[in-house]
Amino acid sequence: MNKLLMALAVTAAMAAMPGYAAMTKDSYKSATKQIDATFKADKEQCKSLKANAKDICMAEAKAKQKIAKADAEADYKNTDKARAAARKTRADAEYDVAKEKCDDLAGNAKDVCMKEAKAKKVAGTADAKADKKVAEARGDANEARKDAAEDKRDAQYKVAVERCDSMSGDAKSRCVKDAKAKFGKS
Repeated sequence: MNKLLMALAVTAAMAAMPGYAAMTKDSYKSATKQIDATFKADKEQCKSLKANAKDICMAEAKAKQKIAKADAEADYKNTDKARAAARKTRADAEYDVAKEKCDDLAGNAKDVCMKEAKAKKVAGTADAKADKKVAEARGDANEARKDAAEDKRDAQYKVAVERCDSMSGDAKSRCVKDAKAKFGKS
């Protein structure tokens, strides 16, 4: 997981650099070859693991590859639309990893884990959708951000209600009532 976080941090730092220019075609091809080689090495490291640890390792390796390729493509194309697509790919890949990690859990803890994973995916996808709308419209940014915020709030509400399912009676009712109040639901 540390390698994944490191790759993500480097990619984010490069994208945030002022004056960061678009990637050349040769650089793009070289980057994708390097990404594939790294994926192959990461996949080899997973072979020694067993059960869900192996599944998690493979999911992380695939996520790292998908994210790196999407970021490389966004750098190569150097468009807002490509960056929005890369952001969505990141949300999807991170969700796949989170789902595998949830497989080790059971009962309500697994349900909460899955809801949290889904909430993060919804948030990432909403941000990507907002970025895409901004890239296409350039004038209606506030509306796009408002839609994204609403999607995030709905996903967080679902997580909060799922946490309440582990309770019963008045405690559960109070928990659901508090969640509704916190997230503006009636």
